[in-house]
Amino acid sequence: MSYAQSLLAKDEEILYRDRQHWLAPISDSLKPFVLVLVSLVLFFAQLKVSPTGGVSTAWLAISAIVLLVGLVWIGIVIFSWRAQEYLITTRRVLKVEGLLDKKSGDSSLEKINDALLTQGILARILHYGDLEVLTANEEAIDRYVMLAHVVDFKKAMLNAKNQLEDGIRQPAEAARPVAAGSAAAPAAAAPAARSGNADDVTGTLAKLADLRDKGAITPAEYEAKKAELLGRL
Repeated sequence: MSYAQSLLAKDEEILYRDRQHWLAPISDSLKPFVLVLVSLVLFFAQLKVSPTGGVSTAWLAISAIVLLVGLVWIGIVIFSWRAQEYLITTRRVLKVEGLLDKKSGDSSLEKINDALLTQGILARILHYGDLEVLTANEEAIDRYVMLAHVVDFKKAMLNAKNQLEDGIRQPAEAARPVAAGSAAAPAAAAPAARSGNADDVTGTLAKLADLRDKGAITPAEYEAKKAELLGRL
């Protein structure tokens, strides 16, 4: 089990998984790559100058140390990239980064309104880009840089959000009051019929209030159902 999977809640499922594009670790390895080049320049310069004694030993030692630092640095960058986990689940978008020291952050699908996609010409050709996750008031809550398959990631995220909202709407529609004589009237009245005591009525009202706050039912519908439930006490 990966570290990101250990963070999942009960009944939470992974719908999509990705990480940064392979160009990202190459970009992050530019500085250590320069160190490797410097070490090689020092080594070949030592062969050309051919110093003697302690100078030659020190020269070779410095070249070896610079080379080792550069190679280790590149290795850390690559393994850190491979340890990335960008997940879309049935509840949220989860980002996990870090090789040994893990850093995780998530954005609830309910809070996501849209995602701003940025792609240059090269990014479109190689299928990567930057993705900025936005809330309903257009505030950014997370940013994914050089994300691989960024278009597919955005589609999967918005599809997961729509599926979650559809799951919220369905019970809300069942709780809405219907006209007298309608065939659905017994089904709509069933939750109220089972609320035969004050505790059940209180719990039902709390659920209806939550649906109202999420916009699944209107305030007028909430008040009508509230009056109906209170009338049964």
